[in-house]
Amino acid sequence: MSDSALDAAGSSLPLSPPRPAAPPRARSEARADSAGKEHVIDAMRGFAALLVAYFHCRQVEWIGMQAFHQSVGHALNLNAIAAYLTFPIAWGSAGVPIFFVISGYCIHRSGALRIAKNPDYRLDAGNFWVRRFARIYPVLLAALLLTFALDWMSLQLPPVNHKIREIGLHAFLVNLFSLQGVAGKTYGSNGALWTLSLEVQFYAIYPLLFALRRRLGMTSVLAIVAVINVVSAYVLERHDIQFFPSYWFSWTLGAWIADAKARTAPDARSSAWLYVLAAAFVALGCAAFRYGQYGAFQLWALGFAFYLYKALERPAGGKADSAGLRLLSRFGDFSFSLYLIHLPIFVLLSSLLFRSSLQMSIWPSFGYMLVAVPVAYVFYRLVELPAMKWSASFKSR
Repeated sequence: MSDSALDAAGSSLPLSPPRPAAPPRARSEARADSAGKEHVIDAMRGFAALLVAYFHCRQVEWIGMQAFHQSVGHALNLNAIAAYLTFPIAWGSAGVPIFFVISGYCIHRSGALRIAKNPDYRLDAGNFWVRRFARIYPVLLAALLLTFALDWMSLQLPPVNHKIREIGLHAFLVNLFSLQGVAGKTYGSNGALWTLSLEVQFYAIYPLLFALRRRLGMTSVLAIVAVINVVSAYVLERHDIQFFPSYWFSWTLGAWIADAKARTAPDARSSAWLYVLAAAFVALGCAAFRYGQYGAFQLWALGFAFYLYKALERPAGGKADSAGLRLLSRFGDFSFSLYLIHLPIFVLLSSLLFRSSLQMSIWPSFGYMLVAVPVAYVFYRLVELPAMKWSASFKSR
């Protein structure tokens, strides 16, 4: 749901005064370090988008693990084996806190590097907001229009899929102005849009967070946000009001990592125990998911933050830079587009092929993904890339 690391909003900020040119070897090492960080970020983003998309895909197409097990028991046919292998996808909503942590890191990274070099550096809030608007809103508008078109077709194929909510003007405007969760529901079948409203709200409040970081330091800011997060969860989230303070901690965790990395020597290495902590918090989140999604989100965010902090030290092109990581980074390129449009595609396919009834077979869900991924890539080329270029045109020199 967040942008490429190279398109992090902080990169739109005015550059610090010119410095003497670095030696060629130093410039080469700096480029390699930046490429390594971008590669890790894109791979995590690609993983998160695929995880959330297939999580929704199973919900739309399949009867679910419990009903499936009651029907087939311990059968060992190919369909049963494939279905049981998808069991970890039950925690697929873990992709959302991954997006939040990555977004906080990418948005703050450039500003963190600048303030590390120049403590008096100030954020150009107007330029930041303009670039965020140009980057997000053309893509959001296109996604809403596509959702309307696909849902309108689905509505012509009764029985109507239960995933489709209101597609009228009021719901359209609520989602266009990123007020879903506060002033209304998500648009049509596109339930994934609930997180985009939070992202826009994070961007709106970021200049305040940056100002507090300059005055108090990032660790103090993270502590303040943690308290706000707890209070907001008690006041708003338990009443099903989804507003940015309830999820701000996970986003600020990413910003804290960017700040810490900006003040750390490039060759510094942290303890490998961070991976153990990451796995422990992810496992705790999976256990907590049984009692509620919100608590699991907070634990998952901590786990992925530990992982990101350590994974950013991975050099580009090294042995750890596997083919799987490179493939995930390719999906990361258009993960925002995939996240925005996958659900209406799944709902239309279910309406066309199965009259919106849930299926015993798991195989159609794989076919749904084979449709959604290339459509999302086309959407990325036609809509998201031009928006990225438009956003870049506002970059301060």
